[in-house]
Amino acid sequence: MVLAERTRPESALHPTVQPDPLARARLSGDGPSEAEIPTIAAWFEDRPAEEVVAWALRLFGSGCPLVCSFQNCVLIDIATRIDDQVEVIFLDTGSHFVETLAFVQDVQARYGLNLKVITPGADADTWPCGSERCCEFRKVLPLDRALTDRTAWMTGLKRVDTPARAHAPVVGWDTTRGMIKVNPLARWSHDDLARYESDHRLPVHPLRGRGYLSIGCSPTTRPVTPDEDVRAGRWPGSRRTECGLHTA
Repeated sequence: MVLAERTRPESALHPTVQPDPLARARLSGDGPSEAEIPTIAAWFEDRPAEEVVAWALRLFGSGCPLVCSFQNCVLIDIATRIDDQVEVIFLDTGSHFVETLAFVQDVQARYGLNLKVITPGADADTWPCGSERCCEFRKVLPLDRALTDRTAWMTGLKRVDTPARAHAPVVGWDTTRGMIKVNPLARWSHDDLARYESDHRLPVHPLRGRGYLSIGCSPTTRPVTPDEDVRAGRWPGSRRTECGLHTA
């Protein structure tokens, strides 16, 4: 896939977004309704990620935080070029690799992030990392609380991540939370991410060079071999493929 982001001049990172008439008519209102989302998704399907991000941040403002796992900082780089005060949410499960926490600090310092770190409630103590309901109490419920009173949320989800994400829209409706979910990188491949990182000289998660190509919590993540799927190192030995954040 050849993406427009690779060759667009720096000035194009602040585009004058021209969404479809339906979305444009809503720019000064409360935002699109659930019924309007498919039309907007179709419009943005072939648009550069910068335009998707710009549309979301200009329409929803502080009502649309960027939720980031910090496996990379590509979406952060794109979003902060458009709004350097975009709120970035990081879910600190209490079981991240020390390298991940160090990477979060490095990225925060590089961009001066408006970072909000969310930690689990006391109810998570019963479910240590790797147990049956750990992701529910350490990720899903904390995110639900963080998104209270928000209109939308933005993620780095990609269709190539897992088969369950293969048809993820660029703009969709989160039925569980009753809000808009924006996935600007949905169409990107792993090579697209790597190329963007190289072109923009972005910092790379320190575990990537050690074979950790999909990075979650340390007790449930292992490195993968060259002949394995990128996600093979997540929850090894179990049938789990998703933490629950993106199953809506």
